[in-house]
Amino acid sequence: MPHAAPLRIVVVDDHVAVRRAVCSLLRSQPDFEVTCEAADGLEAIQKAQELRPDVIVLDISMPELNGLQAARQIRQVAPESEIVFLSQHRASDIIHEALAIGARGYVCKSHIASDLVDVVRAAGQIRTLPGSS
Repeated sequence: MPHAAPLRIVVVDDHVAVRRAVCSLLRSQPDFEVTCEAADGLEAIQKAQELRPDVIVLDISMPELNGLQAARQIRQVAPESEIVFLSQHRASDIIHEALAIGARGYVCKSHIASDLVDVVRAAGQIRTLPGSS
């Protein structure tokens, strides 16, 4: 059986400490490759279009352009990239909006250590299913 290529991931969060922690966690997985970090929604759109990552881990609360706004534009420029939202928000309306945009996952920041790896891996598997886009 051929060895699958690692999932190419872009991590977007305006807080450097959170971004570094998320990158470190994801890089600890042999089947993940963090290809880029971004600090805001505008940079996320640019990197999504340029790199066409498999998965984008996207914070919701960011200055300039929040994650929800950025995700709508990412869907246009890199529709093949799966989005996993990362947020401190637990409000159901925000979660529903995130999923309506087409997110493949939503992880509360308080559950990064326990949930993020599995959610990102699941999003990557959705992307690689035959007939998926």
